[in-house]
Amino acid sequence: MEVSEVVLVRHGETEWSLGGRHTGRTDIPLTKRGRRQAEAVGATLRRRELALVLTSPLARAAETCRLAGFGDRAETRDELMEWDYGEYEGRTTAEIREERPGWSLWRDGAPGGETSDEVGARVDRVIAEARSAGGDVLLFAHGHLLRVLTARWLGLEPAAGRFFALDPATLSTLGFERETSVIRLWNEPV
Repeated sequence: MEVSEVVLVRHGETEWSLGGRHTGRTDIPLTKRGRRQAEAVGATLRRRELALVLTSPLARAAETCRLAGFGDRAETRDELMEWDYGEYEGRTTAEIREERPGWSLWRDGAPGGETSDEVGARVDRVIAEARSAGGDVLLFAHGHLLRVLTARWLGLEPAAGRFFALDPATLSTLGFERETSVIRLWNEPV
């Protein structure tokens, strides 16, 4: 059996996601609201049959996975870590644009961090693993990373992830219409 759907879960709310700060590799914990969101994700997905559950090793995604009830079967993948924002870690887009007007993460990347193409190469490995899982797959990860993964699922360039806004603790589903890779559900709150 081939993969039929890949369910994407962006981690629950953190203080930095609430403030619009770029949170790449800094291990920020979930807020109380973020923990409640993670539990709600679990209630929504509890009955789903899954061939594979993968999570980012970063605490906010791993905790979301655990609180949702999938921690005991989840496998950690470094490829699911959030975009490395380098020198822009912890800063908002508005702050960055004060120094660098017109800056776009998608086009310009981050000094000392990753480009969209580098993130795309990482998620391509996750997509290959998901497609060979033999059933539905559940991924717990991060906003920008999951947006790039979606673009690559659809056969688009990694920077096309800019078109897919993704809120904390939302569900999205990638799948197929016949042999065509499609988005089945996007940015659905729980």
